[in-house]
Amino acid sequence: MNIIKKLRLTGLMATPLLLSACVSFGGAEPPPFLLSLSSDTVVAAGAEQTGPKSGAVVVRLPATPQKLNNLRVPVQTSSTGIAYLKEAVWVDKPARLFQDLLIETLSAKNNRMVLTSAQASGKAETYLSGELVNFGVDGPGLMVTVTYDAVKIRDGQPVEKRRFEASESVFAAEPAPVGEALNSAANKVAAEVADWVG
Repeated sequence: MNIIKKLRLTGLMATPLLLSACVSFGGAEPPPFLLSLSSDTVVAAGAEQTGPKSGAVVVRLPATPQKLNNLRVPVQTSSTGIAYLKEAVWVDKPARLFQDLLIETLSAKNNRMVLTSAQASGKAETYLSGELVNFGVDGPGLMVTVTYDAVKIRDGQPVEKRRFEASESVFAAEPAPVGEALNSAANKVAAEVADWVG
């Protein structure tokens, strides 16, 4: 009986070791800061919007340069050098976060039905697309900049393209102040885009 108990105890002690060999927990502590964007202008809870898909505005996912195609915050260290801000990680890629911010801002400011491409199923009269060119920190200048090259396509109208940009100074290249400044600059750009789209 003692032998059986010892075998069971040995098996229980070995189980965590076997699991650790099969499951990876990342090997690192989670980052102390997870950054996101929040809209200054939000749609009220319970608000309803109805109408045909054709009258909606479709906000497409912005294109991005490779430096923004990840969850890190780029820091321009020189005219050609780029690093990433230590311990700062976005909860999603900047393009997705900015698309969500644009949708919320356009919906709230313009009281228009704003959809994604999938929701509209290709049936809309106004499309907003573009490229998120800058979404990071100028290290030497301690300035964050958000640059969005917007393209507005409407049925029967000429295609319009316009660059929107906003900058905010930060007192330190650290996650908390940089995150707040990027959120503020992104909201300024989104508000200007909403006025432009109408």
